Amino acid sequence: MDTQQELRKKFVVPIGPQHPALKEPGHFEITVDGEIVTAASARLGYVHRGIEKGVEKGNWAQGMYMLERICGICSHVHATAYALGVEALAGVQAPPRAQAIRVLVAELERVHSHFLWLGVAAHEGGFDTLFMYSWRDRELIMDVLEGLTGNRVNYSCNVLGGVKFDVDETQADAIRKAIDFLEPRTHHYLKVVTTDETLIGRTRGVGRLNQEQADALGAVGPTARASGVPRDIRVDAPYAAYPDFPVKTITATAGDLEAKFVCRLQELFESYRVIREILDKLPPGDLTVKVKPRVPAGETISRVEAPRGELFYYLKSSGGPNPDRVKVRTPSLCNWGTVLVTAPGHKLADVPMLIAGIDPCFSCNDRLVTIHRRADAETWTWARLRQYGIEYYR
Repeated sequence: MDTQQELRKKFVVPIGPQHPALKEPGHFEITVDGEIVTAASARLGYVHRGIEKGVEKGNWAQGMYMLERICGICSHVHATAYALGVEALAGVQAPPRAQAIRVLVAELERVHSHFLWLGVAAHEGGFDTLFMYSWRDRELIMDVLEGLTGNRVNYSCNVLGGVKFDVDETQADAIRKAIDFLEPRTHHYLKVVTTDETLIGRTRGVGRLNQEQADALGAVGPTARASGVPRDIRVDAPYAAYPDFPVKTITATAGDLEAKFVCRLQELFESYRVIREILDKLPPGDLTVKVKPRVPAGETISRVEAPRGELFYYLKSSGGPNPDRVKVRTPSLCNWGTVLVTAPGHKLADVPMLIAGIDPCFSCNDRLVTIHRRADAETWTWARLRQYGIEYYR
């Protein structure tokens, strides 16, 4: 059978880039045999905004405000990763109280992100009651963040050298009250996702990813931990105040969608514990140290654990008032491979749940674009691509 005959036998279902299942654009081509998926591919890059290049054109302080707009859900971890990198280049360290407040806001952000994901995943599974209840409860954390920083989305808590906002007793009591309400709710949701027969029918045994596959594909965050890979930057390379307020890595072994639900909900209990501990033992002292506008020449990396997994920043300074090079790698990009590998063998109707299972953020992962030039198309080796990058920034 020649190639044309083989192509005619394939039935490819195109999904996106605009589609009702997700609120951001992404294009997928799902090859099916009847109802069963036989292959899957994804094309990303529709919301590439060139933020890194924009940061390189501004000064070091302006970069903070652009980078925290990479993602509307985990804006704080982007600003934290950037601040930690710039402070390392500048040879300064934020005061202990500022480091603790950074971790406090990061864990509040993790709680709101996991509740948001719980609602989205439940919606994709047709369980809109769980969607509405979980998003109602998430509002408590949004209110707490607004009370703490004045903003519900881009909190703008960080500055280079520390944080803008302190935590007083009134705010601490509001946070404790919200956590006290959410903890029993989380126990209830954990029971629901492991006992409700309708949801289990959509999650148990679906999209199973074993530990070896997760490791080989470079999965990060809850996607990896649900497959038994104990990968958590807060534990592996503690930063900010995590050495003083350590967290426990939560893992599961089943590797299916149900395990991803369980892993994320179990992580919430760790976040609640750390938040309470920080509020009880918040170090005294200043909120900031001075960072000079010109950062010494050098290069560095910084890694933080975003709600979706490892967030990686590379920064380079030539000693001037603005960054020489900024590169961001987000966890969503690392986890896409797990969807494409696990989709074959499942029903087409499972694909939206498989995509939602990694908690994708297209605004986060669209850090590059692919340009098709059919007339002069060529395939570059890694060495050729590296040399192109060196010459471009020379």
